[in-house]
Amino acid sequence: MRQTNSSMDAKGVNHRGDPGVSTDKHFAGLSPLPRQLSAFKKDSQVKKVHLAGREYYSEDGNTYELRLIGKIKQQLNSDPTFRPEYPSPLGLRDFTQKAAEVTLGRNSRAILERQVLGVQTPGFSAAVRLGAELLRRLNSSTGAWRGPVYLSSPCDDSLAGIFQAAGYRDIRGYYYWDDKQRGICLERLLGDLDTAPERSVVVLSASAHYPTGADLCQSQWAVIAQLITKRKLFPFLLLPAQGLSYGDLEQDAWAVQYCASRGMELICTQSFSHCFGLYGEAVGHLLCISKHTSFLQSEADQIVRSLWAEPSAAGAHIVATVFNNPAHFVEWHDEMQHMVERCMLIRAVLKEKLRLLGTPGCWDHLTEQHGLFCRIGLSDQQIEFLSSRRHMYMLPSSCLNVSAINGCNLDYIAESIHQALTTP
Repeated sequence: MRQTNSSMDAKGVNHRGDPGVSTDKHFAGLSPLPRQLSAFKKDSQVKKVHLAGREYYSEDGNTYELRLIGKIKQQLNSDPTFRPEYPSPLGLRDFTQKAAEVTLGRNSRAILERQVLGVQTPGFSAAVRLGAELLRRLNSSTGAWRGPVYLSSPCDDSLAGIFQAAGYRDIRGYYYWDDKQRGICLERLLGDLDTAPERSVVVLSASAHYPTGADLCQSQWAVIAQLITKRKLFPFLLLPAQGLSYGDLEQDAWAVQYCASRGMELICTQSFSHCFGLYGEAVGHLLCISKHTSFLQSEADQIVRSLWAEPSAAGAHIVATVFNNPAHFVEWHDEMQHMVERCMLIRAVLKEKLRLLGTPGCWDHLTEQHGLFCRIGLSDQQIEFLSSRRHMYMLPSSCLNVSAINGCNLDYIAESIHQALTTP
């Protein structure tokens, strides 16, 4: 990867007028940037900006397909000996085994003691639904987790509906994001969980929290895990875009590993669609750590047969191929890291643009958040201004997809946010 050769002034703008790499501390740690990211070019013809997609978008505005994944697909299509078969209802075993290892670590005590159940699912939402169904059946059998379900406020709007469809009626919220400080309010979060009834289910984002992009740090997780144990709560962990927060599968899953290392039973729902660019195949995974794996496996088989019979083999086969081939894994990891670095750069450049425009407020949260999504902290009135006056469309609660920002629309987006905050 190469940096642009043009020189830059103190504001991080090169002499051609393009924003380049600033000396701002938030750029620290970025590796040399690819050419298409180091020379943003303003497009004065921008008329409409869609920042509400859920996929990763490349610099040209299209859904991104990783180069390695494209090559593997071509190889499989041209291989006359490759005859994919339908996997079992629980999925492709090679995939579920590797998914558990990259999340928990190969030497995880839970894996060695055979307390892990992995199930391939057709996407992330399907993993959440299956996990909710299994937890309800486990409760019916053992009475272990009979309390309400707690979701973060805010959270993905679909989560409450998924748990309701699985038979849960008592769904509550715990405080997570504070609009005034534009960050996580740990004190209020802990207060809500400390008053939750024993044996409640707490849904927590392990990384890539949606819709805020604000993740708990390791010290905060240590405090939360201690409280979960003390209050006898059940952790239901979410990994909706594993790898795209920090560019490393295990680092993104640190909270899962930490809880498992404390001997906690848990459920973790995962998606590999984002980090592999496999949106059409929808590659999801449900990871259960429990002393009742035999019971859960039997129940999972029954539930899957009634919901989707068996998952697609194509996407899971590609993921397993990459995980089993060291050379493929290195190439894929480098490309995934490039995706993360691009999102980091976009955040930093947008923050600098807003600073140069004199936009009111502090925008440090843009570079403190991680992953594809960012909650920029605008009011409903300001969001309405952006959509009606500037034709800039975001996800609910002023959440936007960072990867949808590119060289053609970056200036327009910064100017639109500035106008939303300064127009009377």
